Amino acid sequence: MNVKTLCLGFLAMREATGYEIKKEFEEGFFSHFIEASYGSIYPALNQLAAQALVTVREEEQAGKPDKKVYAITDAGRAVLSKWIAVVPARDKYKSEFLFEMMLRQYLQPEHVVLAVETQLAHLRTDLENIRHCREKCVDPGMQAGGPDFVLGYGETVLTAAVSYLERKLVELGVPQAPSVAAE
Repeated sequence: MNVKTLCLGFLAMREATGYEIKKEFEEGFFSHFIEASYGSIYPALNQLAAQALVTVREEEQAGKPDKKVYAITDAGRAVLSKWIAVVPARDKYKSEFLFEMMLRQYLQPEHVVLAVETQLAHLRTDLENIRHCREKCVDPGMQAGGPDFVLGYGETVLTAAVSYLERKLVELGVPQAPSVAAE
């Protein structure tokens, strides 16, 4: 998947500025798909505009330069539909945590516990972010569609990971804390 496809996908949900798209790719709902920098977003938006797949309008801002707001066109929706109608590549998952756990026999037990507890904290934060996104980030009219599928998938995977790591902590002799996964 390339940045142009990602931009069209975002704009299919709502119109936005390049900055808003970048923020969504960094920390919003789209942050789970691919990384995209300002250096790749703006050229992609310019190419999409040149191909008439998006429109651009300028809005005045008090004391600031005008901002450009992008919106997908009907031609953009048709192209987006074609671009995403492929079997996606296999997901790539890289994890320093899993690398350490693979070699945990070389670590002090205290470090293993700390690493597992830290990973659990990250996973719980991610679960909370999904709950927040379900409430605040996704248009309720779209909940039953793709966003609900993606959020549900994320919740399922993260909840399973939390449960697994909680069991591993018990095996390591750490008293069990209340589980986010059990909620």
